[in-house]
Amino acid sequence: MSEPRRLADGFGRLIVLVYVVFAVSAGARALFQVATKFGEAPVSFTLSAIAAAIYLVAAVAIIKGAARLALLAVGVELVGVVAVGALSVAVPDLFPEPSVWSHFGSGYGYVPLVLPVAGLVYLLKRRAAA
Repeated sequence: MSEPRRLADGFGRLIVLVYVVFAVSAGARALFQVATKFGEAPVSFTLSAIAAAIYLVAAVAIIKGAARLALLAVGVELVGVVAVGALSVAVPDLFPEPSVWSHFGSGYGYVPLVLPVAGLVYLLKRRAAA
């Protein structure tokens, strides 16, 4: 009998890799911005830090096989990027400095918008196959 596939196998490895890269890049950017110029755009910098934390939770949840937590983190991420993206377009003064999710992640090649969709599709397909 073969061992059951882990959540982080196959395409899940790519998802985890992207989440880790985004957790590190968004986290480093947020830490630098909070430490050096927090007063200029606290909302933007706080959102980048929150995004980094969500990316980290999603990556760890997938690695550990915590499917429910992964679904929750990726779902919150999708709601966040859509809400912040819409707000940053509708009320640009709220975001004097871009966050990871501003303009639907345009500063990051729209990966912040595509990543949670890909993550949810992957996780839901894995859940249905189980």
